[in-house]
Amino acid sequence: MQAETESSSLVPFQEWLDRIARPIEFASRDDGAHLKAITNLSDFISTQVLSALRRQTYSRAIEARLISLRDLFVDFSSSLSPDEQRRRLHAAGLHIQALRKAVQKPAAAAQTLPAGSVHEAVSTDGGRTELWRLSVRFAKGVGPKRTGVLQRLGIETVEDVFWTIPWRYEDRSVMTPIGNLVPGMVASICGIVGKCEAKRTRNRRLSMLEVGIEDQSGRLQVVFFNQPYLEDILTVGTRVMLSGRVISGRGDWMVPRMDVAQYEVVGEGVESALHVGRIVPVYHETKGWTSRQMRVLVQNLLADHGMDLIDHLPVPLRARQRLIPIHEAFQDVHFPKAGTDGHLLERGKTAAHRRLAFEELLLLQLALASRHRSVYEERKEVRFNPKTPLLAQLVSLLPFRLTAAQERVIREIFRDMISPRPMNRLVQGDVGSGKTAVALQAIVMACGSGYQAALLAPTEILAEQHYRNLSGMLQALGLQAVLVRGGEKASVKNVQVEQLASGDVNVAIGTHALLQQGITFKNLGLAVIDEQHKFGVLQRKAMIEKGYRPDVLVLTATPIPRTLAMTAYGDLDVSVIDALPPGRKPVRTFLFSEGQRRKAYQIVRDELRADKQAYIVYPLVEESEKVDLQAAIQGAEQLKNGEFSDFRVGLLHGRMKAVEKEAVMTDFKSGTIQLLIATTVIEVGVDVPNATVILIEHAERFGLAQLHQLRGRVGRSSHQAYCLLMAQNLGRRKTESRRRTPGSEASMSAAGERLEALVRSNDGFVIAEDDLRIRGPGEFFGLRQWGMPEFRVANLVRDGDLLEQARQEAFSLLQSDPGLKESAHQGLREAMLRKWEKKLELGSIS
Repeated sequence: MQAETESSSLVPFQEWLDRIARPIEFASRDDGAHLKAITNLSDFISTQVLSALRRQTYSRAIEARLISLRDLFVDFSSSLSPDEQRRRLHAAGLHIQALRKAVQKPAAAAQTLPAGSVHEAVSTDGGRTELWRLSVRFAKGVGPKRTGVLQRLGIETVEDVFWTIPWRYEDRSVMTPIGNLVPGMVASICGIVGKCEAKRTRNRRLSMLEVGIEDQSGRLQVVFFNQPYLEDILTVGTRVMLSGRVISGRGDWMVPRMDVAQYEVVGEGVESALHVGRIVPVYHETKGWTSRQMRVLVQNLLADHGMDLIDHLPVPLRARQRLIPIHEAFQDVHFPKAGTDGHLLERGKTAAHRRLAFEELLLLQLALASRHRSVYEERKEVRFNPKTPLLAQLVSLLPFRLTAAQERVIREIFRDMISPRPMNRLVQGDVGSGKTAVALQAIVMACGSGYQAALLAPTEILAEQHYRNLSGMLQALGLQAVLVRGGEKASVKNVQVEQLASGDVNVAIGTHALLQQGITFKNLGLAVIDEQHKFGVLQRKAMIEKGYRPDVLVLTATPIPRTLAMTAYGDLDVSVIDALPPGRKPVRTFLFSEGQRRKAYQIVRDELRADKQAYIVYPLVEESEKVDLQAAIQGAEQLKNGEFSDFRVGLLHGRMKAVEKEAVMTDFKSGTIQLLIATTVIEVGVDVPNATVILIEHAERFGLAQLHQLRGRVGRSSHQAYCLLMAQNLGRRKTESRRRTPGSEASMSAAGERLEALVRSNDGFVIAEDDLRIRGPGEFFGLRQWGMPEFRVANLVRDGDLLEQARQEAFSLLQSDPGLKESAHQGLREAMLRKWEKKLELGSIS
């Protein structure tokens, strides 16, 4: 009995030997042909062996073997000759064989490796096996070729494999015998391929493969169209699983048929239990890697390394949040136990999903809270004067009275500016809420205190509009403003550079050109960044690298749902302008189909005849930019010579020269142009109060946030305004779905839901929540990500409550242990830095 116990205790050491032997054996194959594919072998072996020697005392024989093994790899690198590398690999193999023989003898092993401590002896520094460093290349069934395939799925290490969770599950715990199938039922069956025959059809472009499946209870026919490659996969004798709807047989009417939704080769033997007879995980696939292969890989790695997983979350936190251990979470999320609620699995709401999602969210919130704390504790170099007389003069110059919401946000900004810490504040405000007027107050305080200010806009059109709107008032206050644009003449640019460097110019307004090399400020005290998501979230870092540490004020007219604000802007203080100027009427929004185009045009004509102005907007997306731009140009020509020939029509798009764009906008603002046909270049900031109607072509191609921004171009006066959404193909029936590409039905449904949401509400925050719910966080701001964190498990729509809890825990942890230096928090700190240090430019946290 004692011998059995001692023998079982050796298993972890044998696993450790297997783990370090794997890369050595791989590099030794084919006379060292794979040597170039191996990296960091020296560090890996040396670290493993030194840790083992530090943690445990061995017999002299085993200790000598381990030291000799390490010595072979201390200076192992490509600088060694191929023959020397092969010699060392062969010697290492002999040492590993000798160590395996030693642990196969219980009596000898009991003297050298005491029971209960073997697992610790094979850990890395600090008793942890660093799964984030362990390449998946050496896992069974992977190798160099498949490593490249897995990288397309974002998998490079063993840790990555564990965090690549199933995107859905199939309950294959019950397989229906073929003999029990009834037409109309949806079922899963498992059987053997008895026949696989390619047949010709009358339509030469259509191939057909007829497959017969058998089990002990009967036969089933399946037909695959235009998938000739399956003939090499579904060979006679292959065991397969099929799921789908049963339909009546043809010809041999006694044999049922199946409209197959999914098939999978499951094989025979022990491994087949992974793929049938249980709740089966389904993973995202890529060419050269299937869901079936992923299941095998996950199972093998959980068996080899599941107990090496380190739970970074402190025990008291896990207890408060009722979170299961990390190894149990990974086991259950990949291979759910029998009887697990299928609805909870599909919604990602099991205890395992919750445990993993919470860790992801906590690491992000710790990173954001750390960055917020580092800015908060930064020594402020600028000192602003809240009593500058320029502020009182500005109030008298404004042609309107500030709203209570604007005044509240201005107080919050001023409080930040006079505080001893740098301002890092986000101002959210719906379109037309007056964010620019709020920013102007901050600019005037900075300039009145002897500093310069910069206003960054995402487009030249918006920068030019800011300059036109603000330069007059700034000049009346004795402040000089300059518009900095890309592509400016060298003579003009040289003058601007000199004025900014000397301090002769107080305010610089421009695009990202302001951050380019060659432009310097004498004493930049404030940076205002309009439409932050157009730039990314690290502009302050770019300014610091140029030698400035200004207060930063971020403006956005894109209403951000609370969960997104806590992730994308979690390191900023947030102010919200939650009221519009008095007298504004809600924009009335209508959805039109192509058959109602004349009615939509009539609304536009009626407004134009009433001496109002209008926009017609065409979509412009990167993937089809040339085609979209041509459509806008042709549309402008047709409308100018057709439906709106009685009116003065202008065209505006991003490819026009700056001078041309400025001329068009000047003409539109003065009323010389009545109807402006444009691309989405007018999405933000364009302000023409006399424009009362906007017609948006192909509205189904826009996101809700973008549509809401476009709608904000009208309704900027006391006149009633209209937004006309012209959409196509929203009325298709589900019966037509087979003729469309996969996923098109879902996207059409989502597009219709988005447009209906816009018709229902004018509240940007309500619309933003709808957009987040419909499209998910990944596409909320369009196809280009702008700093949104990527999660493997967490979902901001589903896990909003977890996000709030994670944020509270993060701030609580940092309050009690600011640097996360306590022993119980060090693992959490390391995990946070691995995940977010480079992405969020955290630097060192102290």
